[in-house]
Amino acid sequence: MISPWERLKKKWRKISETGTLRILWITPLSLAGFLVVWWLFSIVINRAYLPGPYEVFQAFVDSFLTPAPSLGITMDDNIASSLQRFLLGFVLAFCVAVPLGLMMGFFRTAETVAKPVIEVFRPIPPIAWVPVFLLIFKLFWGPVMVIFIGVFFPLLSNVIFGVKSVDPTLIDAARTLGADRIRLFTKVIFPSTVPFLMTGITIGLGIGWMCIVAAEMIGAVGGGVGYYIYFMEQLGKYEYMYAGMVVIAILGILTVGISRYIEQYLSRLMGMK
Repeated sequence: MISPWERLKKKWRKISETGTLRILWITPLSLAGFLVVWWLFSIVINRAYLPGPYEVFQAFVDSFLTPAPSLGITMDDNIASSLQRFLLGFVLAFCVAVPLGLMMGFFRTAETVAKPVIEVFRPIPPIAWVPVFLLIFKLFWGPVMVIFIGVFFPLLSNVIFGVKSVDPTLIDAARTLGADRIRLFTKVIFPSTVPFLMTGITIGLGIGWMCIVAAEMIGAVGGGVGYYIYFMEQLGKYEYMYAGMVVIAILGILTVGISRYIEQYLSRLMGMK
């Protein structure tokens, strides 16, 4: 029987081997170094458009307590508006990209038909669609559709790649055991594609946050963090503008971090890592 001390030593050794310990002490140092550099720059440059970290922190806290002038809403209302658009755009992209990617990866005819159209639209940056979508879908659905475009292509590409990466031995074994196309698809192809799908979701989430800020800056109704950043820049309240940027960074880190954790968990579960 292993003693508690031995168990603790084993756990500590495992943490050291995986590099977690190094990350735990380097990350705070890196962030502290960034804050010091930022603080020094704000002193040397001494301009209103570059406030120090403390002023931004104060504005960050105040943005949750005091409604923004003219907007009349606090930061949590802006976050709720942005999250609503973000989730709608993400769910739309997921519902279209996953079935389409599975079909394009599994059926050669579907890939032949859809690929030329996909390749025409893929190089167009999501931001280039902002004026078009605002004209067609107006101020609420316009930003949602920009997020849809930002999430759609990385998700689609990863699903197609996942289907094409399925081990041929598994497919042959399933066919030998009498699996028809539906069983082959549901029991072998789709489960093997899930880790690649999660990678696409992780990439898409990062791009989605970039898209929502740009779209909300150009036009949005009912507030939003992107709109808040633009509005504070126009008022010359730069510390509040940076506070909005910090909020976007936190939301992005949280959503991408959760997605990455699920991706790694599924990869380990399926023996891919």
